[in-house]
Amino acid sequence: MVEEFECEFAEFCEAEHCVGVSNGTDALRFALIAAGIQPGDTVVTVPNTFIATTEAISQAGARPDFVDVEERTYNMDARKLHEYIETQCCLDRETGKLSNRKTGSRVIGVVPVHLYGQMADMDRILGLAERHNLLVIEDACQAHGAAYYSRKEGRWKKAGSMGVAAAFSFYPGKNLGACGEAGAVTTNDAKLAGKVRMLRDHGQAQKYCHQIEGYNGRLDAIQAGILRAKLKHLAAWNQKRRTLARRYGELLRSQIERIILPYESPLNKAVYHLYVIRVKNRDQLQTHLAQANITTQVHYPTPLHLQAAYATLGHKIGDFPVTERAASEILSLPMYPQLEHGQQQGIVQEVINALAGETFGSGNSNLEPATASEGHAD
Repeated sequence: MVEEFECEFAEFCEAEHCVGVSNGTDALRFALIAAGIQPGDTVVTVPNTFIATTEAISQAGARPDFVDVEERTYNMDARKLHEYIETQCCLDRETGKLSNRKTGSRVIGVVPVHLYGQMADMDRILGLAERHNLLVIEDACQAHGAAYYSRKEGRWKKAGSMGVAAAFSFYPGKNLGACGEAGAVTTNDAKLAGKVRMLRDHGQAQKYCHQIEGYNGRLDAIQAGILRAKLKHLAAWNQKRRTLARRYGELLRSQIERIILPYESPLNKAVYHLYVIRVKNRDQLQTHLAQANITTQVHYPTPLHLQAAYATLGHKIGDFPVTERAASEILSLPMYPQLEHGQQQGIVQEVINALAGETFGSGNSNLEPATASEGHAD
């Protein structure tokens, strides 16, 4: 059952290989280790993501470092990555590898996060990585089925098919969710896939023959069976999310002076794992919606560089202003394929009422949360 799901999900992602694992965090951690990340290396990612992204980097023995995100997509800003390489790194002429000027750590990898269901600008990121010998591993835990138009290749590419490897989470609240914890690594590298298979199963390629020290990170067969059944519906569910996102945009168009709506790059086909608006009085709006029985969430209220867990990295308020500004304004509205048009109209009307300072009605008690998942690579 696991092997059958792996074959089907690899085909869905247009990747050569898929390896099922126990969760999205393990997927990213195993991908990093299998790709060759060594203890003490630096891996660059974004501060606007769930902590699982950086936990995977740290647990692979590496040091996470950050670059800021784009103002409109909230994904890694390729210009900031270029600036990081030019100003914070130096080239070791003997090895041809980059090193962080401050720490002396070898900068070896980049983890772009395809946040909210939209892929990062992979052509630019991969171009920088190619010039500077960096490994790119996609955090695709919110992007099942998302696509990006590669100008370099002249065609659409699926999330999970562009980096040396990619990590997916199948936490129940994802676009493709299991009935519990599950994850997968996709890659076009057979050797890397084989290494992940060993890592997930105590380092053994065959029973009781342990070539490396590994982990207990297998995908359960029952979860694979559930995922196989749901995978058949994923494309249709994603299309429903896109339709709902378009309808949100139409219904909220009158409020664009007070609300920043999600921006979908023309290079992207987003799958709207989340529908995230920005508004100045976010906390007040969230409170009012809660009083109307409309559950919303904030993904994510405190950027990673300001979390106590990463205090040793020495970051401060102001280091990543786009992320910090967005964190104080973003709000995830309900988004799931079964959301009905009447419910959606009710949500939007309550948002409009709140922004106008009007009194709330009774609300709609049938609305479900924006997502069942607080994180994204859980």
